[in-house]
Amino acid sequence: MDKPLYIEKQFLGRDRGWLSVRLLLALFCFVAYYLNIEREENSRLFLVAGAIIVFVSIVMMYMLHYQIVVVNHSVKLSGLWTTRLVKIDLNSIVSVERKPYSTFLINNPVYNLHQKGKIRFYAGGKDAVWLTDHEGLVYIIGSQRSNELVSAIKKMMATNKPRE
Repeated sequence: MDKPLYIEKQFLGRDRGWLSVRLLLALFCFVAYYLNIEREENSRLFLVAGAIIVFVSIVMMYMLHYQIVVVNHSVKLSGLWTTRLVKIDLNSIVSVERKPYSTFLINNPVYNLHQKGKIRFYAGGKDAVWLTDHEGLVYIIGSQRSNELVSAIKKMMATNKPRE
C-alpha cells in the first residue's frame, strides 16, 4: 500500500524555452566580448557574464523544482526547499484529463499557484494532467510523462479505498 505507483521529478532548468533564452544571452555576451577584445578592459565583463550565465544554467539543470508521487489514493507534490507538501486526495477527483499546459511558447515555472479557480504546478514540458475535484477546483500538473501519470492516477482511482 505504501509503495508509490508513480514518481516523477521536475527540474527547474530543463525547460527548453528558458534554457534557449539563457544560452542565447550567454552567446550574446561571448560575441560582444569577442568584438570588443582589443578596445577596452571592460569587455572582460561580457566574458564573465557569459560564463556565469552558463554556470547558472548548468546548476539549474540539477535543481529539483518539485516531485510528483502517486501513492495511497493521493497525489503528493513536494516542492523546493521552503514550499509545503501538497496532497491531492484522489477520492474527491471527478475527472482526469491530459491536455496541453498552455498555448504560450515559453511558460514560467510555478509551484502551487492559485489563480482563477485553478492550482498550477509546472516546471517544463508541453502537456499537463488536469484534475477536477467535486467542488470544481482544477489542479494543473505539468509533466514530462503525462501519459504515465494519467494512467497511474486512473489505476489508483480504480482500486478500493484504503482502510484507515
